[in-house]
Amino acid sequence: MSRVVVCGSLNMDVLVQSERRPAVGETLLGAEVTFLPGGKGLNQAVASARLNVPTAMLGAVGDDAFGGALRDFLAGNDVNSLGVNVVPDRATGVALIQVAGRDNAITVASGANLQFIQSMVHETPRPGDIWVAQFETPLTTTQSLFAEAREAGARTILNMAPYTVPSAALLKLVDVAVVNEIELSQATDLPIRSTTGVRKIATACQALRAKGVRSVIATLGAKGLVVVGAEDTNVIPGLKAKVVDTTGAGDCFVGALAARLSLGDSLVAAARYANAAASCSVEKLGASPSMPTTEEVAARLAKA
Repeated sequence: MSRVVVCGSLNMDVLVQSERRPAVGETLLGAEVTFLPGGKGLNQAVASARLNVPTAMLGAVGDDAFGGALRDFLAGNDVNSLGVNVVPDRATGVALIQVAGRDNAITVASGANLQFIQSMVHETPRPGDIWVAQFETPLTTTQSLFAEAREAGARTILNMAPYTVPSAALLKLVDVAVVNEIELSQATDLPIRSTTGVRKIATACQALRAKGVRSVIATLGAKGLVVVGAEDTNVIPGLKAKVVDTTGAGDCFVGALAARLSLGDSLVAAARYANAAASCSVEKLGASPSMPTTEEVAARLAKA
């Protein structure tokens, strides 16, 4: 069986729940706070491992209590965490997540994530591996690791979030780019919104492919997703879910997509599966703790 190797961020999520977000200068009382393991990289690794696929995590944490807790959490979820480096004199990344109703707003203090460099990586890519990255760690590191992965015969998935301008060289190393509407608009300079029709979404995906990316998946929340490759375009509708917390749904999608590709699924089949996994994840509180098992995803697909 092929592996999933996630190169990316590890954060401790400080989840604050309230009835509404405070206005500027306002203090709200009565909120609830929860500390949960997170970071796009960690979330995606856990999502993959929960689906019974061998998964390794590469990244950096600080030499503090949060860093130790995150490494323990990965190990407890069957993620190989030997590639998570401890950086002295740096704080572990922290994400402040404000949840009000069904919506969330996130502020990230990256900390040790920004210290993740290629020399920290001792994992050797293998043919058939799926290597995954996001934009929460240095892009130069991602580019170097993707180049090694592609040369070894592995495939690459780039979750272009939170968006920052990538180099042309990095885009040419990407087999699958995963973006939401906002990121797709930022990556192509096209006016993409939540109300934009599928045809224009597909056109924007083709514009991103023209920059070197082989395939693009645009995730559209409850509306589903669009998969655009060299040969065709596929629209996959969203699935019904009882939404509790949308935090981490996109990460769940990416991790599940990588897991199914490592098992030999086609891109469209893997995207359908990942769509179901993401719909399961929004029904629980938190990011990584909400990642579903194979049984939960199978049950959701059976009802689709």
